[in-house]
Amino acid sequence: MDLIDPKVEGFTDLMTSHPDALLQQIEQDTYASHDQPHMLSGHVQGRVLSFLSQMQKPKYILEIGTFTGYSALCLAEGLQEHGELHTLELREADAKLAQSYFDQSNYKNKIYLHQGNALEIIPTLDCQWDLVFIDADKTGYIDYYELVLTRLNPNGIILADNVLFHGQIFEEPVKGKSAKAIQAFNEHVAKDPRTEQVLLSIRDGLLMIKKVEA
Repeated sequence: MDLIDPKVEGFTDLMTSHPDALLQQIEQDTYASHDQPHMLSGHVQGRVLSFLSQMQKPKYILEIGTFTGYSALCLAEGLQEHGELHTLELREADAKLAQSYFDQSNYKNKIYLHQGNALEIIPTLDCQWDLVFIDADKTGYIDYYELVLTRLNPNGIILADNVLFHGQIFEEPVKGKSAKAIQAFNEHVAKDPRTEQVLLSIRDGLLMIKKVEA
């Protein structure tokens, strides 16, 4: 199912500024050697993450789901001088690969990679988050959202990826564990009086969430 007209998608890619050489290398390497390259944020979404981070200038960023490190490096582009990005990855092989790229970057002293279960790691991080990017196992989205919302700064933003889940959320009935989990997450956020949100139809759907002002 094409969620976006391929011509529009191609033109969007053409009109979007190119990432730096390291990001281009990560994308090429991931598509050449990883068995799930579609999980990479990629060119256009990566620039969106970078733009949002640069506009917000966060001190503390949390990323749930590192994969091969592409999105973390995009988000790090907006960090304050003494800012920190904490990124969590369950799979050891992906964590090691991402760390190898972080070590080559200008942000190697600002990025802290934690390998393990995000639900166990998040409560141990003593930060008030300015920007959170959720891009991990879909069945955990609601739990991740609830964990970070209480630690989100008043002007902070949560970004949740894959909220269209390849168009599978439009099927009747919705099938598959992950698609059902994303449908439940979308409904959970939409009904939450503590937040407001806007859905960006970029790639596989990027949901921007912020707290409602008291």
